Amino acid sequence: MRIVFMGTPDFAVPCLKSLIDAGHDVCAVFTQPDKPKGRGYALTPPPVKVLAGEKNIEVFQPKTLRTAEAAETIRNLNPDVIVVVAYGKILPKEVLEIPPYGCINVHASLLPKYRGAAPIQWSVINGEKMTGVTTMYMSEGLDTGDMLLTARTEIGPEETSGELHDRLSLMGADLIVKTLQKVEDGTIQRIPQSEENTCYASMLTKELSRIDWNQPAGTIHNLVRGLSPWPVANTTYHGKLLKIHRTGPAVQYKRKPGEILTAGGSFVVCCGGKTALELLEVQYEGGKKMNGKDFLRGHPTGEDFMVK
Repeated sequence: MRIVFMGTPDFAVPCLKSLIDAGHDVCAVFTQPDKPKGRGYALTPPPVKVLAGEKNIEVFQPKTLRTAEAAETIRNLNPDVIVVVAYGKILPKEVLEIPPYGCINVHASLLPKYRGAAPIQWSVINGEKMTGVTTMYMSEGLDTGDMLLTARTEIGPEETSGELHDRLSLMGADLIVKTLQKVEDGTIQRIPQSEENTCYASMLTKELSRIDWNQPAGTIHNLVRGLSPWPVANTTYHGKLLKIHRTGPAVQYKRKPGEILTAGGSFVVCCGGKTALELLEVQYEGGKKMNGKDFLRGHPTGEDFMVK
């Protein structure tokens, strides 16, 4: 099929590669504009643009698709289908109606749960045991179009959102190829989304990062996993920021939430509900990531460790 591909971050790269490897004619890529990154604020191309350049695919980076010029550009490309994977821009009705086979999105959740911008992270933060990838026809609503195919996977109890992200991106790459095959041979079935059991996965913010040690250890553990690798859960240790990258289960303690327990040399913190959590990997303000036990050896403990 002749495809216009729209995507921006790392998550979209395996999907683009799988479409190319499957023999589809990816005639153009639409991606977000280059953005300044690093200490020098050098303009950096999105990962999808990098792959498109390697494959000699024409790249477009409009600030918006809500212009007559953008729609005309896509129309002149004459795509059979538009495939959208984490593009980061809304497709207006005029663009949705251009390709004869429609616009198909790869979404990283089991719709209708976790519509929105951060489905992977929120599924981990909320302690979900199962997630997956859904392909769907795009409509004017936010992730509300008819579903096509799904692939399911369990979420590991220690798995971070970053690790889950990488697995789901590969699952999505496989699923989009299977979806297009069924679309092309006319065997695809459209499944309308139910409005029951829906939830919205809002964009992550740094404000979510502060740990409330009055919460049970399991809730905090899920927050740490869900906010890794960004924006990273954090707390305060002797007045300085302490980022917490990994945690693990610990035995129950009947102590005040936020109190440090040092038995056995492990970095264990009391939480709500008479629970406790071991801090396995931390990063002190201005420092590097390090093992929790190693950090504890070089720093004093005390009840002022946590923000209450």
